[in-house]
Amino acid sequence: MQVKELMTEKPEFIDANCSIREAAQRMAEQGHGFAPVAEGERLVGVVTDRDIATRAMVNGRTPEDKVTTVMTAQVLFCYEDEKIQDILKNMHEQHVQRLVVLNDEENKDFVGIVSLSDIAERCGAKDFDTMRGITDCCREYH
Repeated sequence: MQVKELMTEKPEFIDANCSIREAAQRMAEQGHGFAPVAEGERLVGVVTDRDIATRAMVNGRTPEDKVTTVMTAQVLFCYEDEKIQDILKNMHEQHVQRLVVLNDEENKDFVGIVSLSDIAERCGAKDFDTMRGITDCCREYH
C-alpha cells in the first residue's frame, strides 16, 4: 500500500504570520494537533499542540507572538508513492507520529499529511507487519 491511498489530502495550513493564539484556535476548531506552517506557497515548518504548550511556556511566549516562534522549522516529509512500511520505518527513526506528504522529488508540492492513526485506521489488524511497525513507533511515546 502507498501513502497516497491513506493520507489526509490537502489539509489546511497555518500562515507563518498567525499568532500562537490564532494557530491554537484553528487547530482546536479543526480537531487537529498538528499543522503545517506556510509562508506564501512554501512550507517553513510544522506546529503541534505540544509545541504550543511546551515551547510557548518554557520560552515565555505570549499568545500574540508569531507561531513561527514555537514551530519546528525542520519539515519531515515523505512522498505519496512511498510504501507504508518505509514510512513506518522513517517515523520510527525520526520519533514522530506524522509526516508531511509531497507529490514527488521533482515538484515537491505539498499534497497531504500521513499519521500513525491514518495507517492504523486503514490498514486493518490483519496486516501484521504494519501493526508491528505502528507498535514500534508508539513505543517512543510511553
